Amino acid sequence: MEWRDQGILLSARRHGETSAIIEVFTPEQGRHAGIVRGGTSRKIAPSLQPGAQLDLAWRARLEDHIGAFTVEPLRSRAAVAMQDRLALAGLNAVTALLSFCLPEREPHPALYRRTEALLDLLGQGEVWPLAYLKWELRLLEEMGYALDLEACAVTGLSEELIYVSPKSGRAVSAKGAGEWADRLLPLPAVLRGGTGSDAEIAQGLVTTGHFLAAHLARDLGGKPLPEARARFVDAFSRRL
Repeated sequence: MEWRDQGILLSARRHGETSAIIEVFTPEQGRHAGIVRGGTSRKIAPSLQPGAQLDLAWRARLEDHIGAFTVEPLRSRAAVAMQDRLALAGLNAVTALLSFCLPEREPHPALYRRTEALLDLLGQGEVWPLAYLKWELRLLEEMGYALDLEACAVTGLSEELIYVSPKSGRAVSAKGAGEWADRLLPLPAVLRGGTGSDAEIAQGLVTTGHFLAAHLARDLGGKPLPEARARFVDAFSRRL
């Protein structure tokens, strides 16, 4: 069994004395793990940093075996991330969330393309947080938790949509909220498209974070979200 693809490195850990087990996200193979022989060597180890773009060849005797990777680095994103605290926190949040929620070996080509584009924006601090927020929306959609933000769940109208139902993920208008307003999540305009202030992006992250934790993580066995996401949100909030 074998395949070849490009992919984004999600994680790497030592395996034995000289090898490493890596986890990658590729457009055709999804989240996939394998062993890199000699992965701890001075030649290969520097290429195995989270976020790296790799050319990958995977081979195993049987399909359900972990198999072995041959890797060729295409480009590293670590250098850009290490120069900026927010970029590093964002990179770690992306790779941790993908490792956390993607089913193993299930392709998600649209999410892969969005992820690659997002990581290529690392270091562009003025646009990256908004791109990240929209990436979280796409992640929720790909995992089956898409938010419906086009019309009010109560009135059916599309005006004055300022809340999101924490249960259904549907938009709610100021009029439709009534006495339940204090129990609803914020719906800043930035979640419905376009640009917005950092304060609006922070509001959006509160809403996407709720659905990641209370819906997606719950359905994955109640595991807590990776701490890397909270660290990114904290780093972003410090610049408000």
